[in-house]
Amino acid sequence: MAQAINHDITELGRARILLSGGTTPAPVYQALAELDVHWDRVEVSLADERWLSPQDRDSNAWLVRENLLTRAEGAHFDPLVRIGKPLPECVYTANLQAQHSQAPSLVALGMGNDGHTASLFPGSRDLQRALESTLPYAALDATGCPGANQWPLRITLTPRGLGQCRQRLLLLRGKQKLQVLRQALDSNDPQQYPILNAINLDGARLRVHWAD
Repeated sequence: MAQAINHDITELGRARILLSGGTTPAPVYQALAELDVHWDRVEVSLADERWLSPQDRDSNAWLVRENLLTRAEGAHFDPLVRIGKPLPECVYTANLQAQHSQAPSLVALGMGNDGHTASLFPGSRDLQRALESTLPYAALDATGCPGANQWPLRITLTPRGLGQCRQRLLLLRGKQKLQVLRQALDSNDPQQYPILNAINLDGARLRVHWAD
């Protein structure tokens, strides 16, 4: 990750990275913050977010701030949810920001036991619309989707947004996640296993980093 960031800083003067929440990436972000990176030239944003205040401890913004930004001095953070703004306005702002920023150096993704990545949940009423979107971000209602838990309203990267990232990383931990990934590859059904929408994109291949 640091190599991709430093490459774009050298070549373009700045770098932009998109990060995910969850328990798996937290130690990765802590380690990344300690590496030799000109953080004052890095913009950090998110692959997806729950419809929560960025100050809420259950938000992805809080996790990234706590594990990376408190250590990566000078990095600029651009959360997806704006306090006091309705969800459609937050999605509009996220798309506007993405369209006026350089392409992300990388996106760090996770995957749930249901095969979702970012907030592309199988069974969501909005999944097909998000998969077909021509914009990098979309709103998604995951009501009834077990993987969304008690936070069904989301902002998520779409396949269009994933495809704009120069590098795509998938961080997995545990044998169950590895088994789900294998099931997804065997099924070749991107509706049942939305992780396939990150795998089957043109451009740079999805790089999988797995730990037992």
